[in-house]
Amino acid sequence: MFKKEEQRYNIISYTSEEDSTLKEILLDKLNFSVRSLSKMKREQSMLVNGEFKKPSTKIKKGDLIEVKIDEDMANFTPQDLNLDILYDDFDIIMVNKPPFMVVHPTKSHSEGTIANGITDYIIKKNEKVKVRFVNRLDMNTSGLVIVAKNAYAHHTLSLDMSKDKVEKTYITVVKGIVKEDFGTINQPIYRPTEDSIKRVVDERGQESVTHYKVLERLNDATVLEVKLETGRTHQIRVHMNYIGHGIIGDELYGYVDENLINRQALHAYSLKFNQPRTKEELEFKANLPKDIENLINKLK
Repeated sequence: MFKKEEQRYNIISYTSEEDSTLKEILLDKLNFSVRSLSKMKREQSMLVNGEFKKPSTKIKKGDLIEVKIDEDMANFTPQDLNLDILYDDFDIIMVNKPPFMVVHPTKSHSEGTIANGITDYIIKKNEKVKVRFVNRLDMNTSGLVIVAKNAYAHHTLSLDMSKDKVEKTYITVVKGIVKEDFGTINQPIYRPTEDSIKRVVDERGQESVTHYKVLERLNDATVLEVKLETGRTHQIRVHMNYIGHGIIGDELYGYVDENLINRQALHAYSLKFNQPRTKEELEFKANLPKDIENLINKLK
């Protein structure tokens, strides 16, 4: 079992609950891959009761297994961006991303990204962490972004996401009055060409499921809570457009009025998932940003 107080960002610590072999515990209990096992053996980074042991070593109940994590930091330029960090433990950092900030550096946005801000934050904490994003948001979408501090946490959470074990809830403001209080959109999303940014609903696409609930009906607009069952690029934006209620401010799929808001009114509001090691349930909520609050007030 994982004892919370023994965990570190650079050491995974596990107390064996049964007699077994080191290899079996690393593969079955800790979900490491065979490839990472070979790397641990090569780097002598797996310890039993403080000493390096081979994967074939017999393990007794109560033995302490430790895996050392030693990674080079990614070469993002550190910048103090005064990020809104909601949570930080040995595996993850939870950031509330403001609108107009890019998650990861690109050719057109090499600085001022979440990655730059997180790098600065990590250095100031005296930690050596390779920044890995578990989820990403469009530049114009605000809200919760999970940063993994190690490959183990990233792999575990990505796996949970692929099995729909991460509950993602968004809040959006769409054009028009949505009549039904609840609804589900189950329509495949397709990328027409390799270089196409825009996605479309098309039977050749990937299965995509979006659930929505009306929170408030405004003047020719509706505030929706949206839950994603799948995580396709632009999923909410495409699906809202498909049902005839494009997101207000969405230049690609929705309804634009600069006097109302100057970006898509879409906010990653809450995330619920299990901590990668301890498996305790974590839930985070990020308050609506000012521009979406102002939009709702204007439309009341």
